[in-house]
Amino acid sequence: MIVSIDKDLCTGCQECSKVCPVSAIEGEKGKPQEINLDKCVICGQCVQVCKSYASIIDHGSEFIEDKKTERKLPEVINEPLFAANNVCDVNKVKNALNNPNKITMVQCAPAVRVALGEDFGLELGALTPGKMAAALKSIGFDKVYDTNFSADLTIIEEGNELIKRVTTGGTLPMFTSCCPAWVKFLEDNYPELTDHLSTCKSPQQMAGSVFKTYGAKLEDIDAKNIYSVSIMPCTCKKFECDRPEMNSSGYRDVDAVLTTRELAYLIKDSGIDFNSLEETSFDSPLGVYTGAGTIFGVTGGVMEAALRTAYESITEEEIPSIDIPAVRGSEGFRTADIQIGDLTLKIGIVSGLKNVIPVLENLKSGKLNLDFLEVMTCPVGCVSGGGQPKLLLEEYRQIAYENRTKASYLHDENLPIRKSHENPSIVAIYDKFLESPLGEVSHHLLHTKYCIRKEVAK
Repeated sequence: MIVSIDKDLCTGCQECSKVCPVSAIEGEKGKPQEINLDKCVICGQCVQVCKSYASIIDHGSEFIEDKKTERKLPEVINEPLFAANNVCDVNKVKNALNNPNKITMVQCAPAVRVALGEDFGLELGALTPGKMAAALKSIGFDKVYDTNFSADLTIIEEGNELIKRVTTGGTLPMFTSCCPAWVKFLEDNYPELTDHLSTCKSPQQMAGSVFKTYGAKLEDIDAKNIYSVSIMPCTCKKFECDRPEMNSSGYRDVDAVLTTRELAYLIKDSGIDFNSLEETSFDSPLGVYTGAGTIFGVTGGVMEAALRTAYESITEEEIPSIDIPAVRGSEGFRTADIQIGDLTLKIGIVSGLKNVIPVLENLKSGKLNLDFLEVMTCPVGCVSGGGQPKLLLEEYRQIAYENRTKASYLHDENLPIRKSHENPSIVAIYDKFLESPLGEVSHHLLHTKYCIRKEVAK
């Protein structure tokens, strides 16, 4: 199991059940809780809020050391061990890094760089892309790339897909498909609505397929020797990379996923002083990104990035304002009408998966009039993901979410290019390899299909 609750540690406080968006956590108050795997979307929010932990006084040091071994945690990690936890894949990645026959490529999601520093004593929301890239190079990854690059790639494909659906009578509203927990929820509970999902893979999976095709070609290496790692704020990304259809490169597109917390474990295990690292850049060309790519980590970010490109694609004019405040916000459901030339695009944004159910029910009953819907499972998008640094004091949670969001927008504002279609490395990959958005090569590598899960299908 990717996410689990340790019965040896759970006190039955039920804080986890309060935050679970799909009521997957079951049990009596005061007794160990269990996760109903048929309902769970592996978002990891239970891991974030769990307060039951192993105490040296109550459990003893031998018990704690045994638990660390059981969970495959590095020996240097001395943080509290909580009942709700996610599987640790640090050893799997270390084995690949130590294998001389493997060429290791790593990508980093946009939300990681606004939270990683918290595990090294930096202020909540500290922006650390340069130190993160330096740490990954010091650890020994052969190529340090960025999921922001493939976020830009996602916008090109998804933006063109939206335009095609709007102008040719396709299935509307089109749902975003970046969040794997949201996709799993829809497949499990509303399979009749999966044709609303964009066929675009998430940026993580687009990057994985590109690394082992275009990336292998650029480096003149055999794709079978590439070991592809992603650093994500999300526990469900571990599930996504293991989906059987995620092999369009001819191999497993992404071999392993580490959460932000696990990357901190790996950095500490490698003996790296994170705070003293000199900043460096990601490797080109698959580490070049725009401001549009970096705001994927906040609620409304995917929508805003898509609108920046869609506006200019449809009107062939420069967008009057790169910032689109109408799509920004916090947890909940919000809508807006966006004018793009003669077209009025009706958009909706959901953050916090529990808020999507009435929206889907309105769609089924014909009461929802939207063209494009962004859904993020976690409270304020990926910056609040289940794999982010754990906030030990509840009073810091809202501050952390606000600071991580502000840092994401600040990063966007300060980047020299802020529109995905103006990324020179995106232009190059189409010229040299993909040929055209929604084309044959793009469709094979960057798009996917959805399923009804047998164990829950009715």
